Amino acid sequence: MTSAHTLEIGIDSFAAILPDPATGRVPSPTERLANLLEEVGEADRVGLDVFGIGEHHRPEFLDSAPAILLAAAAARTQTIRLTSAVTVLSAADPVRVFQEFATLDLIAQGRAELVVGRGSFNEAYPLFGLQREDYDALFAEKLELLLKLRESTHVHWSGRYRPALTGQGIYPRPHQPVLPVWLGVGGTPQSFARAGTLGLPLMVAIIGGEFRRFRPLVDLYREAGRRAGHGPGQLRVGVHAIGFVGATDEEARDAFFPGWQHMFTEIGRERGWPPATRAQFDAMCGPTGAFLIGGPRSVAGKMLAASAVLGGVSRITFQMSSASLAHEAMKRSIELLGTEVAPLVRRATASPGAQARETPHG
Repeated sequence: MTSAHTLEIGIDSFAAILPDPATGRVPSPTERLANLLEEVGEADRVGLDVFGIGEHHRPEFLDSAPAILLAAAAARTQTIRLTSAVTVLSAADPVRVFQEFATLDLIAQGRAELVVGRGSFNEAYPLFGLQREDYDALFAEKLELLLKLRESTHVHWSGRYRPALTGQGIYPRPHQPVLPVWLGVGGTPQSFARAGTLGLPLMVAIIGGEFRRFRPLVDLYREAGRRAGHGPGQLRVGVHAIGFVGATDEEARDAFFPGWQHMFTEIGRERGWPPATRAQFDAMCGPTGAFLIGGPRSVAGKMLAASAVLGGVSRITFQMSSASLAHEAMKRSIELLGTEVAPLVRRATASPGAQARETPHG
């Protein structure tokens, strides 16, 4: 199944478990995952294109087994595409990753995707007995194997980090003829060039600064793809950005800021950063900043501007899970994204005939 829209709109969640900024109450893990599945259901109901779940191995996130969460979501949704965001492929066995997502694709009847990357945290490497300094060699080798696994059932392959395959069958096969694999990248030129050379769609994590500073890297991706003989239609660009929709700009910012400040101050403490401030936050919510946080019209306008400055993007996903919000506020944001933001963006980017297929209001 493919989207009828030229710009797909979705949500990414890390299943964060954060204290309520007003009361300090922390939901139980059971409650948080029940709420997460409701959020996916709401995204499906309001006609969003994709929902992604990350992979972390940390106390503040509940997404260490994303394929299981996505399978639970598949059983209660109809049309939304379901993807990892990202699968930490460097620390995984590509055979198991392929089997899990092929199984997900069967449950979802062709709605599964993978975004693979190296991850932005280090915990997975010692957890699975790997050396952090090998992360790029691990990733390159495992990506090569994953792509071979989706091409054929019986694979002959050997590498440094995993026992060789000598023609064993890899089962099950997915529902889709080719399981979609995106390459998730941060800011290293080599990663952008690798995605282009391989002809893989690109998912760029932009969690701060300005969208425009990524344009040279996106151009590098497209040029590497062109040199490798891949057509423009194959070289899709997605953006993963921090985002949230409220009734007004002020309401959205005030609702999102406390959770964002808590999460990025805690992470920053590990990395030697100063505490996150409201001034930083407001700057990134401003006209050129990389946060998609505001009322529906502001967010739609900023999405279109981000696409333009990056030379046209195929997908934008909102990272909402760093907001320590009441569940109902999160669902309301998803509803606004689907019923108010998405129609504005789709009208502005519609291919011929796509307007008739828009998600209606309300």
